[in-house]
Amino acid sequence: MLKVVVTGAFSYTGKYITRRLLDKGADVITLTNHPQRPDPFGGRVKAFPYDFDQESRLAATLSGADVLVNTYWVRFDRGTVTQPGAVENTRIMMRAAQAAGVRRVVHISVTNPSPDSDLPYFRGKAANEQSVMDSGLSHSILRPTLIFGQEDILINNIAWILRRFPFFPQLGDGRYRLQPVFVDDLAEIACRSVYDGTNSILDVIGPETYTFDELVNVIGLKIGYPRPILHLPAGLSLQAARLLSLFIGDVLITREEVAGLMAGLLVSADPPRGATRFSDWLAANRESVGVKYASEIARHYR
Repeated sequence: MLKVVVTGAFSYTGKYITRRLLDKGADVITLTNHPQRPDPFGGRVKAFPYDFDQESRLAATLSGADVLVNTYWVRFDRGTVTQPGAVENTRIMMRAAQAAGVRRVVHISVTNPSPDSDLPYFRGKAANEQSVMDSGLSHSILRPTLIFGQEDILINNIAWILRRFPFFPQLGDGRYRLQPVFVDDLAEIACRSVYDGTNSILDVIGPETYTFDELVNVIGLKIGYPRPILHLPAGLSLQAARLLSLFIGDVLITREEVAGLMAGLLVSADPPRGATRFSDWLAANRESVGVKYASEIARHYR
């Protein structure tokens, strides 16, 4: 039986990957910051802390595993939890995987990472990829664009705004593009990569491409709350988002995320590898998307 360690198996992307691996008969354990959280798999997945500050203990946890599926990352800095810290933690995890005898790593990254990026998010993602490649382990690096699904943050909260406000405050001209990919399509590709022995780097994108205006419009139409779009300068929109973030006690969107969107970093020239159309998924989930606000802070810090 294949033994696989999935980071964040009780969270978002990791949960979908874990479900598919269990269906294939794999023995799965997880590394998590929240080992006390309820196990959605009925006790079939044992949870262990990351133990980044105790590398030998982390290696002991990974001992006996055949494959490490790494979804670990930090969306934004908060207190002592930072993106540079996440980069160093990933280096530690790769060293521990080497010491533990792990044979293969499947690593979830993002489209268009670059060590020369002005944006710490994309620069950090590039550094993490380098750590995986430098490990010398067999590896598959998957680069998704914007991931959507039931537990998604951004799409859900766009819908939440559309359900509650008379207009949508758009970041800039709204003409920048993105290619959303379904979380379970990403999970399927990750699961195939677990069993594949070749080294690869793959962009993972969905079959539809939208401008941000088109994305907002299709969300509004599908959930039954079409709203006019008010285009605001990016700086003003970001200030408005920060004010709303204070009201809801969360981080709605960051400056880096705005810059990445507007720079077109969530698109790829590769053919789509995900099959699920965003518009079809929205139509099937119109009654639930955006009904409740999805808090990043509540998910990862409470």
